[in-house]
Amino acid sequence: MIFKVCGMRDPENIRRIDLSGADWMGFVFYPPSPRRVESLPAFMPEYARRVGVFVDEPVENIQVRAKEFGLNYLQLHGSESPDDCLRLQDRGLRVIKAFRIGTAGDLEATAAYEAACSYFLFDTKTPAYGGSGKTFDWTVLDAYRGQTPFLLSGGIGPEHVRALKAFRHDRLVGYDLNSRFEQAPGIKDVEKITRFIQDMKCKK
Repeated sequence: MIFKVCGMRDPENIRRIDLSGADWMGFVFYPPSPRRVESLPAFMPEYARRVGVFVDEPVENIQVRAKEFGLNYLQLHGSESPDDCLRLQDRGLRVIKAFRIGTAGDLEATAAYEAACSYFLFDTKTPAYGGSGKTFDWTVLDAYRGQTPFLLSGGIGPEHVRALKAFRHDRLVGYDLNSRFEQAPGIKDVEKITRFIQDMKCKK
C-alpha cells in the first residue's frame, strides 16, 4: 500500500516525514489553500515520491512547477479534462485525478479518464478542494468497476486503522493523509504519521 502525506511545506517537517515511512509527499499549489507552498522548500524529500497538487492550473504553469520541484506525479483536483490529463502524461508527467465522492453516482465521471490517468484519488464531496477532514461512506466505492487503481482520501485519521483494514477493494492501492494528522496547517505530527503507517502495516 502507498502512504501519501499531503500538504507539506516546512523543511524540517518534510525531512522528518521523509523518514517516517511515507511513500509519497504532496505539495499544494492551489492559492486559496492554507497549505499552499509558494517557493521551493530548503529541504525536499529524498525517499518519498513528490506529488504536486493543482486545481484548474494551466498546463504550462504545471510543467514549470513540475520541473522546479522535481515532481514525480501531478494530482489534479479541479475540472481538468481527460485531454488535459493526456497532454501532461504525453509530456512524461504521471497524473492522479481526484474525484469528490458522495454517492455511487459520482463515480460515473471516472469512466472518461480511464486511459488518461495513472491513478485516481477518491475524496469526500465538499465545496472545498480537499483538506476538509471529513470522511465519506467508503461502501459506495463498491460501485467502482474501473481499471485505474485509486487512493482513498478524505478525513482519514489514526482512529480509522481498524476500519481501513476491514475495507477491501481490488483497485485500492493507497491512502492519502492530511488534516487529521496536523498540528497546524502544513505541519504534520510525525509521531502520529509514523505510528499510523506502522499500525496499518501490522497484520494483526
